Amino acid sequence: MKKILPPDRETFERYRIGRGKRLFDIVFASIGILITSPIMLLIAILIKLESRGPVIYVSERVGTGYDIFNFLKFRSMRQNAEEELTALSELNLYLINKRHQDSSESENCPECERLGHSCSPMLYIDGTEICENWYLELKRRKNKNAAFFKVKDDPRVTRFGRIIRRFNLDELPQFFNVLRGDMSVVGNRPLPLYEAEKLTTDQWAYRFMAPAGITGMWQIHADRFRSEEKRINLDNQYAMIASPKKDLEIILKSFPTFFRKNNY
Repeated sequence: MKKILPPDRETFERYRIGRGKRLFDIVFASIGILITSPIMLLIAILIKLESRGPVIYVSERVGTGYDIFNFLKFRSMRQNAEEELTALSELNLYLINKRHQDSSESENCPECERLGHSCSPMLYIDGTEICENWYLELKRRKNKNAAFFKVKDDPRVTRFGRIIRRFNLDELPQFFNVLRGDMSVVGNRPLPLYEAEKLTTDQWAYRFMAPAGITGMWQIHADRFRSEEKRINLDNQYAMIASPKKDLEIILKSFPTFFRKNNY
């Protein structure tokens, strides 16, 4: 497999799917394919009837130890949708929430408060008095791009694509990724290259030590798109506490997520 070089490449080589977990993945994915094969056939036919393009969307994703593999999904968008990504950057839920959190911060400069002195110099912005240093910091945060990308009511999604996304049915082909050994049933979500390249520092890269997975701690979280920091913390947490018991707990909690409202 191709790789994006992590900060400490040798460290990541030790983290792979264990034999017990691999055996479980093969059995679970095989049963999943057997049960859902009629549904997958129907989805493939309806995708083909609705719009031009391939039934399966293939994209390069970064998984365990920064391995790059071909990630499979049912196509839920029109063709060449990735070319419109830049134009939709302002609709990114992670970026919107980041700016909202920054704008709700206190007008008092936390650094000045820590040092125990009054803010100086002061600025007057839209009738509000604010420390210049804190204003520049908030402005820097506002202009900082989010690491992840997710759009609510994405205009690139087809009508039938919205249905299969609503119930996570577009993810079914990933059972074949599991059989091939690219992913596990439970793990951290494999990321597109443009997202993974932003997460190569020691603080963020720990999440790549865990197996890539169809479902995981982030997927079962109630408010998945509120904070990218929360998402990374959940991924890092799974890398530290992964166990057969935890995997089973995550799988059981994943089934109700098929019906939640914020499946975009």
